[in-house]
Parts: sequence; C-alpha cells; structure tokens
Amino acid sequence: MKELDTNSLKYLTVSSNDINWGLVVTTVGRQSIAPNTHYPIMQHPDAYYFKPAKGRVLNEFQIVYIYEGGGFFESHSIPRQRIEAGTVILLFPGERHSYAPDEHSGWSEYWIGFRGGIANNLLSAGFFSAKEALLKIGLSSSLMGLYRDAIRIAAKESVGSQQLLSGVVMHMLGHILYRHKSSTDCANRTEDIVNEARQLMRERVHHSLRAEDIANALGVGYSWFRQSFRRVTGVSPAQYISLLLICRAKEMLVSEHKTISETAYALGFESVGQFSTLFRKVEGITPRQFREGNRLTYSDN
Repeated sequence: MKELDTNSLKYLTVSSNDINWGLVVTTVGRQSIAPNTHYPIMQHPDAYYFKPAKGRVLNEFQIVYIYEGGGFFESHSIPRQRIEAGTVILLFPGERHSYAPDEHSGWSEYWIGFRGGIANNLLSAGFFSAKEALLKIGLSSSLMGLYRDAIRIAAKESVGSQQLLSGVVMHMLGHILYRHKSSTDCANRTEDIVNEARQLMRERVHHSLRAEDIANALGVGYSWFRQSFRRVTGVSPAQYISLLLICRAKEMLVSEHKTISETAYALGFESVGQFSTLFRKVEGITPRQFREGNRLTYSDN
C-alpha cells in the first residue's frame, strides 16, 4: 500500500443521516513542523485556523497526538505548559486553547476532529475532562496506525466512511484512556490487584463473601482496596459482588431446575426476601418475572 504523505489534510462532508449515527468525523490529518517554521503551515478553513498568540475556540472535539518534538499548550482550564512527544492533547468544544511547537525543535502531529451525542455522553460521564486535556501515553505505534487508517478512509470518503471513522475514533479514545491509566508502575500495580480481586470474587461468589476478606487475601488494606477498586471499576467491591451474585442467579433461574427459594439459599442468601430485594434493585424486576420471561417452560413449586 502506498505510504501517506508526510503532511495530509482532509475536511469531510457530513449528512443528516451521518449525524443520526451519533458520532461524525469532521477533519483528520497529520503534519511535521520543522524547526524555525511558521505554525500552522497548512491551509485551514477560517473555523479551524488560529494564531498561537490568540488561540481559538472550536465547536467540536479533537484528538491531537504529538509523536515527535515538543512545544507548548494552554487553555482556559490549563495554564501554559510544555509538552513532549508522546502527549495526547484533547480539545473540547467551547474551550479556548492554543498550542504550538517549540521553534528550536518543531514537532510532528496527528489530529482528528469529531462531534456528536456519543462524544458528549463520554464527556458528561466523566471519562474525559478539559481540566485533564494533556494525557501522557508515550509513543504508541497502535495509535499512529489508527490515525493512518482514518486518513485513508477519509481520503476515499466512500459510502459508509463516516460509520467506519466513528469506530476508529472510539478505538482511539479507548486506547488513549487505557494507556493513560496504565502509564505508571503504580497504576499498573493497582490495576493488577483489582483484576486479581475480581477474579477471586468470581471464583468465590456467594452472599457471605466479604470485600474485607478479599483485601486480606491480597495482602492490602481494606480502605485502600475499596477506594482503588471503585476508581478502577466505577463501583465499590460490595456492589461488584452483588452484580456477580445477580449474574449467577440469572444463569441458575434460566438453566437449573431449582425453585426461587433453592436458588436464593444456594447463593448464600439468608432469605428469599433478601434475594428478591437485591434482584429487583439490580434488574428492575423480580426473580419470578425474570424467569417467566426467559424460561417459559419451567414451573416453580
């Protein structure tokens, strides 16, 4: 396959049908800025062009990846600071920002712009924040490969290209988030402990299983374990155990010839009422309603 030019630039057309998909890509490209070179060097529409001294405000999200050289970044939420190769810059709609390569080193960058309800939801859910717009993920050949894929897809702009590009963007965001969370030894060790805890919980799931016992088995303090588990997974250890119990209960209700009472006691619940209360809290329906909707041939005694 023919290699991409060093500098590539594409702005895409967006239809109403594309918008209904939930995420559309507006621009993608890459450029290398030599030392002592005016920035930006490429021609951009007025809505995208900016002078570093003044900055700009976009009406979309962008992911800018600096993979060579270094420079500076500042925004409404982040004071001016230096950035190095291996840094992802996240740009947010409505957030004034400015960035430029150092005149002595220059830099090489990829970028991709996008907007839509899916991106808005990720921001609202707290996965990304304008206060943490600089993510040091190191040099990633996988991320650069995704940018190259996006550039090739955008260059053809064939039917369905927006849907393909939206998938590339989601892959990028997932990859960036994973690399950022795993960027330090401490983070790696924490995730290893949480993953080991989840494995132990799956193996020993029953109602009498306590998060304190898991922390003891792993040789860590319970307070640290509880906070770290919630930070990594988004739920507390106790909530995770409850979710595992209900998942196991659903399997049993559908596939095993046990009454609801027998299922509850097999999972370690002290009463059917306790089991039904938790089941309804998690699933929104009772165990009986779940089984009747998923296994019509079974008759409870």
